[in-house]
Amino acid sequence: MIDKQVASFHDAIEGLRSGATIMVSGFGGAGMPRGLVGAVLQRGPRDLTVISNNAGFRTGDISDWLAAGLVRKMVCSYPRSSPTFVRLYRERRIELELNPQGTLVERMRAAGVGLGGILSPVSVGTLLGQGKPVHTIDGRDYVLEKPLSADFAILCARRADRFGNLTYNKTARNFGPVMAMAAKVVVAEVAEIVAPGHIDPEVVVTPGVLVDRVVLGSPAP
Repeated sequence: MIDKQVASFHDAIEGLRSGATIMVSGFGGAGMPRGLVGAVLQRGPRDLTVISNNAGFRTGDISDWLAAGLVRKMVCSYPRSSPTFVRLYRERRIELELNPQGTLVERMRAAGVGLGGILSPVSVGTLLGQGKPVHTIDGRDYVLEKPLSADFAILCARRADRFGNLTYNKTARNFGPVMAMAAKVVVAEVAEIVAPGHIDPEVVVTPGVLVDRVVLGSPAP
């Protein structure tokens, strides 16, 4: 029988190496896979490109990676939530690729479904659109935004079964499902693992075919 559960957070991130691109779920504090984040911090891979909604806050999240010097580049929509990021950026010790939140999501979705990119009107004529191809359709300009993919995605979900099917807790659902589509290795930290058949197929949000590993973490808030 398929069983995607692993014994520890360290087992869950096996194969994560320096130079990797990693997606991290979370919307504010909701949906942050804190156990997996801590395991990455202990493992200490360097030169990471991190794709997330923000750059963490002060501690217990991506900010710890920044403080430890693990991150080369942030790809996100709101980096100023982290004082550590602000300091590193002002010191020119970290790169930033800024994306409007909707653009960030759609670029990941494009990678997940095999598209060559998306056409967005959001950054036309702005600094975010500089140097990117512009296409005119029916008299309106659109910037070509390329897909965003990753080597790893670490997610936080509410419940999983041993097949890897996932459900989420309210706003903790943000970004997790689309990240699961766009990464080579997908790891979910969950509050509960149940036997196959205990999750109604009608409420599965991320199907197990997209998930490689499941690890039991702390109860979801």
